[in-house]
Amino acid sequence: MGRRPSFLLCVPLSPADGCGTIALMEITWYGGSCARLRGREGVVAADPFRSIVGPTGRGLTADIVSYGHPDESVVTGRGSKAKAEVTSHQLGVPLPSSLEKAFVLDSPGEYEVHDVMVTGVRTFRDAEPGAARGMSTAYGYELDGVYAAHLGEVGHLLDQDTVREMGHVDVAILGIGPQLNAAHAAEIVGQLDAHMVVPLPLTEAAAKPEADLDRFLKEMSATEVQPVPSLKVTISSVPNETTVVLLEQKGR
Repeated sequence: MGRRPSFLLCVPLSPADGCGTIALMEITWYGGSCARLRGREGVVAADPFRSIVGPTGRGLTADIVSYGHPDESVVTGRGSKAKAEVTSHQLGVPLPSSLEKAFVLDSPGEYEVHDVMVTGVRTFRDAEPGAARGMSTAYGYELDGVYAAHLGEVGHLLDQDTVREMGHVDVAILGIGPQLNAAHAAEIVGQLDAHMVVPLPLTEAAAKPEADLDRFLKEMSATEVQPVPSLKVTISSVPNETTVVLLEQKGR
């Protein structure tokens, strides 16, 4: 797999110095596959489905929204007072009201928005590929010099073309659950040669997300890691060894 896994967490420097604010990426988990990536150059909300953050977004704001797949359980307006919904362009996913002014990405491609470079790469939500759960898009974001990949609900090992398109990865954000077993999730981390990995436990009916996550941590030799409110990382704080970071769910 390349680097030897570790559970040591690198803590960044203070966010200010004599020349101004240090370039810093902060990653916060909102539940499911939804994460916010915040830096000086912009703010990204990945997979802010209304089934996770509700119709108002729970105060979540961003310059850029990226959706990896349709939301099967979106919250829709009901009754005579329900207003017209703003939706994503390709997938038609209803946006939370707090994100209606954001620039929305929901398909593969290369983008530059608010000085944030984004690469969308075609993936699938199963190993078939896509026959059972459909297609998805994995995104790479270059924000304040740190490159983070959000793979959402990817359900298969990556081929060489996908790894090449994703490029260099400092932080891999990866859904762990019924669509992707722990061994394959750990192998994806190795395929990407990621310096840091943020596993997001995904749930379905009768699922046990803690068991899925525990198996992944065991695969990564990181059973002693403890959750933190957010991950703050700078270029200089990216570790050499693969580091697992658990995040607490915001607002839970």
